[in-house]
Amino acid sequence: MEKLNQVTVRGGAGDTTAAETARIQDNLYLAINGEWAKTAEIPADRPRTGGFSDLDEGLEKQLLADFASFRQDPSQVNDPILAEAVKLNALALDFDQRDQAGVAAAQPILTEVAGIGSWADFNGQLAALIKDGIVKPFSLSVDPDMKNTDVNLVYVDVPGLILPDKTYYAKDNENGAQLLAVWTKMAEEVLVKFGYSAAEAEKEVDQAKQFDALIVPLVKNSEELADYTKQYNPYAFADFIKLVPEIDFTSAFVTVFGKAPEKVVLTQPHYFENLGQLVTAARFPLYHSWLLVNEILGTTGALTDELRILGGTYSRAIGGQKEASAQDKFAYRLANGYFDDVVGKYYGEKYFGDAARQDVAKMVHKMIEVYKARLAENTWLSQATKDKAIVKLNTIKIKVGYPDKLQPIYAKLKVKTAAEGGTLLGNLLSLDRIVREYGFAKLDQPVDRGRWAMPGNLVNACYDPSFNDITFPAAILQAPFYSLQQSSSENYGGIGAVIAHEISHAFDNNGAKFDEKGNMTNWWTDADYAAFEKRTQAMIKEFDGIPYAGAKVNGKLVISENVADGGGLSCALQAAKAEADVDLPAFFTNWARVWRLKATAAFNQLLLSIDVHAPGPLRANVQAQNMDDFYTAFNVTEQDGMWLAPAERVNIW
Repeated sequence: MEKLNQVTVRGGAGDTTAAETARIQDNLYLAINGEWAKTAEIPADRPRTGGFSDLDEGLEKQLLADFASFRQDPSQVNDPILAEAVKLNALALDFDQRDQAGVAAAQPILTEVAGIGSWADFNGQLAALIKDGIVKPFSLSVDPDMKNTDVNLVYVDVPGLILPDKTYYAKDNENGAQLLAVWTKMAEEVLVKFGYSAAEAEKEVDQAKQFDALIVPLVKNSEELADYTKQYNPYAFADFIKLVPEIDFTSAFVTVFGKAPEKVVLTQPHYFENLGQLVTAARFPLYHSWLLVNEILGTTGALTDELRILGGTYSRAIGGQKEASAQDKFAYRLANGYFDDVVGKYYGEKYFGDAARQDVAKMVHKMIEVYKARLAENTWLSQATKDKAIVKLNTIKIKVGYPDKLQPIYAKLKVKTAAEGGTLLGNLLSLDRIVREYGFAKLDQPVDRGRWAMPGNLVNACYDPSFNDITFPAAILQAPFYSLQQSSSENYGGIGAVIAHEISHAFDNNGAKFDEKGNMTNWWTDADYAAFEKRTQAMIKEFDGIPYAGAKVNGKLVISENVADGGGLSCALQAAKAEADVDLPAFFTNWARVWRLKATAAFNQLLLSIDVHAPGPLRANVQAQNMDDFYTAFNVTEQDGMWLAPAERVNIW
């Protein structure tokens, strides 16, 4: 069992662990969750446990049982698309066949990689490499134009790094050095399993790391990427291809998209302005090794069980997980990954139902009305900006529970069973290609505003600024977030705050730059936006540098989620106070309860480096400190650890 760092309670709200039970007045989070933390154990195959994770574990246990029943009696499955998911699940569980076949299923990929002997070969085969998903020094997607969301554009993005974030490569980042050593050892051992000698494996892996190191200085870190509007950099296609004349984008794009697009969006122009430095004859061997190692590592989960476990060593090290997932969990997660909306629709219809969906939808509408009322009372916005904000609220599309209709892509996903000569890896490559082709075909199609950003069986919620829609999957709509057995104040402290949090994303530092149609445009007066930025800077300052798990919070990285947390909690609080049975202690108690978290040291390090959310315990404490009602609910005074002077309390929405 991983232990959290032990600190003293009286240090105040920033302290989130203790050897003794805290008073609410000194530390809300610890008072509610301290006893739980003493006995809670992190599952060996997970990096954390607590609120969201507990619900996810319970959901997964139920669906594991359902899939086992489906495999035993396929006649139970009436949905032909869900039946394909069950077939993939069964194929993934056939470890006897996979162990017997060894690495044979990966041969087509190895042959394709071997056929790339120069940059000329790369350019000659680029269209096929894109369609086949072969690793390249760039990636492609088709998504709505941020400034005109009625149409889709091609987005050209940077490749992924070996380590989780650019900051891990800093010389003083010991965790980064340790992780790179784990990756190196794992990659070399995997290549040996593929028939390479130890010396050959060492050379290929070393050259792969050299190519990765060339990418690092050219890309942004997570803090820089947190302002995602800066990833919108449109270029005329003719100007884009001039940036990297060494790569034949024109021929490849014409083959992949049927034409050369008029415009593309570069997420990180600096990278593409310097990509030519990587595409040289001298550096081709480094690229080829990077390509080879990444492609081989990408196959391990679909081959033998030994390779599945070995090939997951690095990802487990990132999160501090002690064990690989059990075979049945692996097989379920794989099938769910390809058929997530299908499984989510099944889960939502069976375990949630339309009545609950309608009830929660009413809660969402109610929270929007609360938001409108708060805007009307707002003292620092002009009427012109308020009117625009209300227009945006009135047009938010609400998606609760699960979709009524699946996207057309799912009907195209067909699984070839072992009896039909199918292998797991062969199926995955085929499914991936179908998904890519479907995505690329969107370029000439209207933007689909009916798509769901999250499946019904995901314990989460989200707001998408380009669609101005909010999604609340069925899986999160259960206790402690929501239950008919909980009081109204408890529900508002749970799901009510989550709902208002997602609404608040329409007005966080990113969402505020998009209008009611999802277009990136300025609908603020200059004075109003300056006042908004002043308040967001106060939120950045409030969180920046708070010690947590042996490191410190980066206020700039977590600002968007903190703005949403503050708005969500304050709006849910107002809604709770409007109920006849209002119970503010119960409201704040459940708010603290949903954020309970116990995580491995490695996972805490990861979250602090790349996650745009503040650590759960700090979300519970610091946002409560910003609410005046918290002080009256628990009689918090200047002598208490949770006290924050009124002038220092940050309230935006």
